[in-house]
Amino acid sequence: MSVREAGKYQVGNDVLARFAALGRETGSLTAVRQTRLAERLGLSGTEYRTLDLVAQSSGPLTAGRIAELTGLSTGAVTGVVDRLERAGFARRVRDAGDRRRVLIEVVPVELARDEPAADALGSVLSRFSSEELEVVERFQESMLAALRREVLGDSAHV
Repeated sequence: MSVREAGKYQVGNDVLARFAALGRETGSLTAVRQTRLAERLGLSGTEYRTLDLVAQSSGPLTAGRIAELTGLSTGAVTGVVDRLERAGFARRVRDAGDRRRVLIEVVPVELARDEPAADALGSVLSRFSSEELEVVERFQESMLAALRREVLGDSAHV
């Protein structure tokens, strides 16, 4: 058995394989759920993911930043933002500090809550003690930090 060591504990290939499989399945099912949510909102998967990234940011983003985050070309981002604007989910605003810059922000709208996902999350979380939830949360935060470094590089936050 090969062992990997980057932190405090050694992790064998069998453990890596189990967690990799769980991660792949989670990612695949999340993508399917996001596609269904997008369809309910009348959006494409790309439009939904772009809207979600802008909504998660600490403020409005430039089209260039959205292109960096999504991997889309700036031209493709323009089309996505045009469609999000027409659908009433986003708007272009001038940067108060530099009126030449255009930013994209999410329009505050009441989106239908994803009841099945919220119910499932609550049901699963209720099976764990506070201490166990702290460990799960620490794992999730560590995985997100690693993904941000991999996907976003130096700009670790949206």
